[in-house]
Amino acid sequence: MTASYDKYTVTQYSMSSLLGYIDAGDIAIPEIQRPFVWKGKNVRDLIDSLYNGYPTGYLIIWQNPNVRLKNGQESVGKKVLIDGQQRITALMTAIAGKPVLNEDYEERTIKIAFNPIAEEEDGRFAVQTPVHLKTKHWIPDISELFKTQFSVRKFINQYLEENPKADEDLVDQAITQLLSIKSCQLGAIVLIPQLDINEVTEIFVRINSQGKRLNESDFAMSKIAADERYGGNLLRKAIDYFCHLAVEPSFYNKLALSDHDFMKSEFEPKLRWLRNDKEDIYDPDYSDMLRVSFMHTFNRAKLGDLVSLLSGRDFADRKFKEEIAATSFEKLHVGVLDFMNEYNFEQFILAIKSAGFISLKLLNSRMTLDFAYTLFLLLQNKNEVSKIEIKKYIQKWFVLSTLTSRYVNSAESQMDRDLRSIASKGFISFFKENESSMLSDTFWTVRLVQNMETSSVNSPYFNTFIAAQIFSGDRSLLSNSSKVVDLVSVAGDVHHIFPKDYLRKNGFNERSLYNQVANFTYLDTGVNISIGNKSPSIYFSEALAQCGTSTIVSGTITDPNDFWDNLSVNCIPNEIINMTVTDYPDFLMERRRQMAQKIKNYYFAL
Repeated sequence: MTASYDKYTVTQYSMSSLLGYIDAGDIAIPEIQRPFVWKGKNVRDLIDSLYNGYPTGYLIIWQNPNVRLKNGQESVGKKVLIDGQQRITALMTAIAGKPVLNEDYEERTIKIAFNPIAEEEDGRFAVQTPVHLKTKHWIPDISELFKTQFSVRKFINQYLEENPKADEDLVDQAITQLLSIKSCQLGAIVLIPQLDINEVTEIFVRINSQGKRLNESDFAMSKIAADERYGGNLLRKAIDYFCHLAVEPSFYNKLALSDHDFMKSEFEPKLRWLRNDKEDIYDPDYSDMLRVSFMHTFNRAKLGDLVSLLSGRDFADRKFKEEIAATSFEKLHVGVLDFMNEYNFEQFILAIKSAGFISLKLLNSRMTLDFAYTLFLLLQNKNEVSKIEIKKYIQKWFVLSTLTSRYVNSAESQMDRDLRSIASKGFISFFKENESSMLSDTFWTVRLVQNMETSSVNSPYFNTFIAAQIFSGDRSLLSNSSKVVDLVSVAGDVHHIFPKDYLRKNGFNERSLYNQVANFTYLDTGVNISIGNKSPSIYFSEALAQCGTSTIVSGTITDPNDFWDNLSVNCIPNEIINMTVTDYPDFLMERRRQMAQKIKNYYFAL
């Protein structure tokens, strides 16, 4: 039965016919080549629900638009399953006995065992274990019963011989009920091809019982994977494999043994270098990789536009044309190769790290990092900026957009505006306009100082201050040897300048007060121990008094000039040697001011 509405149709598929359509390629499951995230118990529960006639939710299928070919004819669009991949994949492995990829990209078949004489419902199905292979009353793999050559009568007779105490009628009823699963009706909502991605997303959210958003990058990746004409299938693998290798370089050896076709493709040499990769400050996921690859080759940022372009949409006349789809896949193909390129990737990482952002803990916004890499690839592919200056501009733009939280809210729209502005004005004009308007004197002396009035140690302002210290090679507070870069690299922690317990004992009991970022600094462990819970007036005076002596009391600095220099690079006011709890508010204000000035000096030194 099928019900029709303006934007979609609701239809019912029997499970066997649905699997048949998928097997024949009439309905594409893009996720089938990606790791299957359901656990075995989820598969078991699905089979149990179907066995008992419980509803399992609607599938959502998007009918790709028909594309006008060059000869004037139309190619019928393929149906793509955009919600329900896990359920269908579970049925394919449990019922059809087909292997799926696990989280390690290894093929595995999830086998469901069945006990037709179980006395309790929750003991009827189980994920197969060695016990089920040895126990006569368990059928270890239900997929055997769904094969075309399966004989119900022979099977029941054999089962009864092996289980002579079993009730024949009960066994017959259970097996019949199990086999009826293939006739179970699964509801499917088929969306018409004219819907844009925003409407598809809205329908998805309203139907999905968990209110889960349809991620636009997921939608785009589904579109890519469902394509066979323009190499989308292989492109999808390249994106997935790159992202997995960036996190787990040892995966390369498994890949070499398991996917021989991919190993022969043009993509393999481009990602081979990742087998020795040890960097982790930018381990992109497929959303990052897809977004950057799209942005720098299309000069657009909205992934909804990518879906439309890959479908062949002409934005001028709203029709779908083969040449637009072909061109869009080719441009994305080039973009992915640019992203994967070892030189591009490593030079970009070098630019970010040499600006002081040496650790993942200092990076607040993945979108900011994505746009910085997009900008790097744009400048690499054009001649507007000399190759030796690209690094400087990438660093400056990354710091500027970090300090102004440019890509934190409505990031996609902001990136789209920026790309269009760069395309129309040129990068240099775009950069100078934004630098002068966003980083005015008022920003440095007022706004940035105010923004640092926060207790979030992960704030972009504090992280940029730490990056500035790393860039300058500063030594940590009251240390004659330990540098800030060393403490950040080896997972050191920030500590309170006015000790937390000291403040709490003297009336500053709120976390938002004693955990102000202006009260934080990286400290060497030994220095931190020597400070304890002393008042700043005590331990800084001790640190100064020990200069020129052989007695070490607070910190490890023994030269008075080094002492004052050390206060300066850590933005500690000289008056600290006399400061007690009553001076804490004044200390915070002055340190914020000095930190803002240090960040300004750092920015213009890049």
